[in-house]
Formats: sequence, C-alpha cells, structure tokens
Amino acid sequence: MATTTKSRCFSAPEKKAMRDRAKELKAQASGSDGEADVLAKIDEMPDEDKALATSFHQLVHGVAPDLVPRTWYGMPAYATPGRDGRVVCFFQGAAKMKTRYNSIGFSDTACLDEGSMWPTSFALLRWNASNEKQLRALVRKAIA
Repeated sequence: MATTTKSRCFSAPEKKAMRDRAKELKAQASGSDGEADVLAKIDEMPDEDKALATSFHQLVHGVAPDLVPRTWYGMPAYATPGRDGRVVCFFQGAAKMKTRYNSIGFSDTACLDEGSMWPTSFALLRWNASNEKQLRALVRKAIA
C-alpha cells in the first residue's frame, strides 16, 4: 500500500512561485506582453503591496527605461533587453511569500559589486523620499 507524504522541502508559497515560473516560461516563449503581465500581477496584490509595487515599477521605468518588464516566479521583475533577458531586479510582495515585509531584490546580473560582500535584497515597509532616493541609486548602479 503506497502512502503519500507531504513535502517539507518547499513551502506552499514557494511551490506556487515555481508553478508561476513554469507558466511564465511558456508565456514568454509564445511572445506574451511583459508589461501587461507585470501590471496584471501588481493589480492582483493587496492594496499595501500594490502601492509599493506600483511605485517601484514607475521608478524602474524612469531610471532604466531599457529594462524589460516581465514576471519572474509570479513577481514583477525587470530584465536586460535582448537575447539573454536576465532579470536585474524584482519586487517581492509580502503577501505572496507570507512575509512581514516586501522586498526589492537584485540578481547577480546587477552591478552592485562593492568589495568582497554587498547586499542584494532590501526590505521595504513604506515608500518615502529617502527610500526612493536610495532605490533610484541602486537601480542606476545595477545597470551601469
């Protein structure tokens, strides 16, 4: 008699993100509109996450208009143009991963290198002038 056991390797939000990623790859292969996909994901978010994601989306468009919006594991992300299309930065909503704060993350494609250790993810509780200034600088540096 076979029994099934519940996987303890990945949380439910992580499993959902992996399913989202599989759908994204299929959609991208068929030429989906990344901007529309990102805006749809932002629209699905709870109001608090949505406001921060919208502000970050607008910031990226203003600072790095060449970055291509697309979803990445079900989150708004911004990738290099062209064939490689690697994600440079992304927004992770608190509600999606059931965490207490939203995150702005940068991949290894981002040029944030500073010495032998540097941060690549930032907790974001609220949008204010100081946070916006810091994020603008980080996005600029990421694409340098």
